Amino acid sequence: MNETRESATSYAAVHAELASRLGEPAPGTIQLLIGPRQVGKTTLLLEIAARWREQVVYSAMDGPESHLPGHWERIWRDANERAQRVGKAILILDEIQSVHDWNARLKAEWDRVRRQRTPLHVVASGSSALRLGSGSRESLTGRFERLELGHWCAADLARTFRMKKDDALDEIVRLGGFPGAVAFRHDEKRRADYIRESIVEPAIGRDLLALEAVRRPALLRQTFFVALAHAAQIVSLQKLRLELSDAGALATIAHYLQLLDAAWLVTPLVKHSDREIRRRASPPKLVVRNQAYLAALGGDAPSPDRDAARFGQWVENAVLAHALNQGQQVRYWREEPHDVDGIVEGSWGRWAVEVKTGAFTERDLTALLEFCRRFPKYRPLVLTGEFDEGARRAGVEHQPWREFLWQGPPG
Repeated sequence: MNETRESATSYAAVHAELASRLGEPAPGTIQLLIGPRQVGKTTLLLEIAARWREQVVYSAMDGPESHLPGHWERIWRDANERAQRVGKAILILDEIQSVHDWNARLKAEWDRVRRQRTPLHVVASGSSALRLGSGSRESLTGRFERLELGHWCAADLARTFRMKKDDALDEIVRLGGFPGAVAFRHDEKRRADYIRESIVEPAIGRDLLALEAVRRPALLRQTFFVALAHAAQIVSLQKLRLELSDAGALATIAHYLQLLDAAWLVTPLVKHSDREIRRRASPPKLVVRNQAYLAALGGDAPSPDRDAARFGQWVENAVLAHALNQGQQVRYWREEPHDVDGIVEGSWGRWAVEVKTGAFTERDLTALLEFCRRFPKYRPLVLTGEFDEGARRAGVEHQPWREFLWQGPPG
């Protein structure tokens, strides 16, 4: 299997980093493990619990026992007693966003741990509500470190399920990257039901609605499904509103797109510009964060032969989502008549990326070259399918889009 760069949000990297932090003297800081639903947060925490079995007190805060009177006080008492008995303990609070007023209650307990210098590590996990909630930024300021377990990439699937590289790449584009859905790869209905019932509905109907008073939950759901139909497209809020049966104010739709972004469902990319006003006024480019949502809820994966345009759109969405999921900042650029698919900046460097799944000529790269002329700190990169002659003739760095999804940009 070819070597790949280990993402800081991959399962292996997050597991190693959390284990390293728990090996430090206690108390240190609260470890907040966040990420989309069904990417393995609970599995990771259970592995941590098994490794430090004698030291761990584990509680699933979304389980029925968590609603019993005195449960919260009891687990903290057990953790304190274990810390005194074995020298250092670890309290794991899985899906803590299920606890009412979790941020204030966690702050109070943690401050007591610090005052008494109890040798106790605390790990709390949560899905979108934990990431979204202002509580972790306000009530817990200076008391926590955040670890993000992101959407899986092709290399994660290959490593975990012993897939061949090409099979993992096909899976990530056609069906998405949720590990729990791999078992249903040959059963379209069960896979779609799993994505809808285990991921999308809880994320929208439970996490986001628990976060704040969403006045129009039906509109929030509609916004998500309309966004699926416009993956990798620049769409004005006015156009989105026209496609919603339960139309709302533009400000409401923009706010709901931000909620979907914070739930790792859909990200509205902003325009790359050196003027803040133009960035804010520009329409968003919608990126669906996991191809599984498209495959399960937006129609079957298109064929590159029978539906080349839609296939190119799917690949472009997969490319931009991959960059976002690997922690890169992604924008788009448009200055009529030019536009560039993605402007990527972060640990990978600075890249202007154009996705070309079919044949193209030097002339088709005019926008890319114009952007890099105006913003020379960005390197041009063309992601190609079977054809790369246009990039060769233009002297532009190019790479197969499949390699990009496997290991990121060159170098």
